[in-house]
Amino acid sequence: MASTDQSPTLEILVRTPEELSIWTGPPFANGQPGVKLEKVSCVNAKFSDDGSRLMVTKSNSVISIYDCKSAKEIRSFEVPNVTSAILSPCGTFLQTFQKPSAPQEKNVTLWKTENGDPVYQHSQKNLTKTTWPAIQFSSNEATACRMATNEVQFFDTRDFSKGIIDRLRVPGVSAIELSSAPGSHVAAYVPESKGIPACVQIFPCGNASQSQAVARRSFFRCSTTQLKWNHGSTGLLVLVQSDVDKTNQSYYGESKLFYLTIDGKHEGLVPLSKEGPVHDAQWSYSGLEFAVVYGFMPAKATLFDKKCNPLLELGTGPYNTIRWNPKGKFLCLAGFGNLPGDMVFWDYADKKQLAATKAEWSVTSEWSPDGCYFMTATTAPRLQVDNGIKIFHYNGSLYFTKMFDKLFQADWKPEPADKFGDITELIKSLNLGKVEDKKPSGPGPKSAQASNKLSSTNPPAQKPAAYRPPHAKNAAAVQAELLGIGESSPAGSMSKNALRNKKKREKQKEKKAASDANS
Repeated sequence: MASTDQSPTLEILVRTPEELSIWTGPPFANGQPGVKLEKVSCVNAKFSDDGSRLMVTKSNSVISIYDCKSAKEIRSFEVPNVTSAILSPCGTFLQTFQKPSAPQEKNVTLWKTENGDPVYQHSQKNLTKTTWPAIQFSSNEATACRMATNEVQFFDTRDFSKGIIDRLRVPGVSAIELSSAPGSHVAAYVPESKGIPACVQIFPCGNASQSQAVARRSFFRCSTTQLKWNHGSTGLLVLVQSDVDKTNQSYYGESKLFYLTIDGKHEGLVPLSKEGPVHDAQWSYSGLEFAVVYGFMPAKATLFDKKCNPLLELGTGPYNTIRWNPKGKFLCLAGFGNLPGDMVFWDYADKKQLAATKAEWSVTSEWSPDGCYFMTATTAPRLQVDNGIKIFHYNGSLYFTKMFDKLFQADWKPEPADKFGDITELIKSLNLGKVEDKKPSGPGPKSAQASNKLSSTNPPAQKPAAYRPPHAKNAAAVQAELLGIGESSPAGSMSKNALRNKKKREKQKEKKAASDANS
């Protein structure tokens, strides 16, 4: 794993229908994970973004906060009718949403995890992807804001008792995204209305009431948007999707990808070279480049720099997912969901493909914080069978598999990537040899050893036989039995009926030969 004593240990949260456990590793001693926290009854669990706290929701409306270093419970909250809860990025605050029992009831509460006191409350009717979490924090918790009717409201994170300290007027706003590292800008989406196009605008957070948009992009035919900031808060990817494709090329509607920068130099479409939907778009951890999987199947994957120039083509295939390695250098291109589970591992720094393999029926997938391992999980309720965890090395070789009767969750404990050593030293410490692709990536001469390996593990595909209806599948055997077809076979292997028929034919031949001779 890591080459220095200061490097943290990797940990995995595993949740089944009744309980959760926290595993230690990989690497695993004797091929099996150690257990740091065992059998805690719960219905939900989530780490804070920095990995310092763990929130565990239990069945009796009790939410417990655990310290991840000691694996001990440090605080417990009893929140009746709670339907959702989340920790702030550093675990300082717990945010809960309770099902409202009366109009204007203050059902969203922000709690201080250190002492258990509520520090802020407001009312919210509905819980949707665009309205939760209600209060958004930057990664260092220095900035916090929430979306309200026609405005974005800002708070002092050191003292929420001050209430709203600033307001940004955005008429018609229906979704916002605060940049996280640093929390310097906020993106606001306004849907189209009465012939006026939808738009996304970027505003600086400082002195919000006086802020003017530093970037803006308008568009028609938009049902939903995804707003994705890079690390550094200089660029924003806007994935726009509509339910209907007016060209009738896709049953799933159409999608477009826009790129906006805070300096206003880019406010247009990302130049994608293949027609079709945008399946995934993800920033690298450095924030200097992003990858897009797009187009009708087989989809195409391209890497772009932050000036929107293509850097590297990753080829085409049954892909819809990109996962960047947190240490840089590697990425995984995969096809999950309703696709067969193909995975291709790339060293994009050296512009070469490392390996191709498969992880069928995967629902979730993520790199480990040290960048050495890639974990996929098949989880319920998306899939009720074949639930389990697979862990691969950075080069695609399978390291560990464990199956479950039912698995709800499998997550790495977050850790800052810079707490681990250099990725080159880390992968050297794994002592992995060169891994052969499970799928040949292209034509070329093959050694005798490779061909022997292919013949022993994957026999060459045979030409498919002609279709035979079910009633005719045993016809040859029936004919052989009744008519004695296949006379060259040894008599000992023939049935009694076949022998009897054979003797009859021989006698008939003798009679016919004798009558011919007499005539």
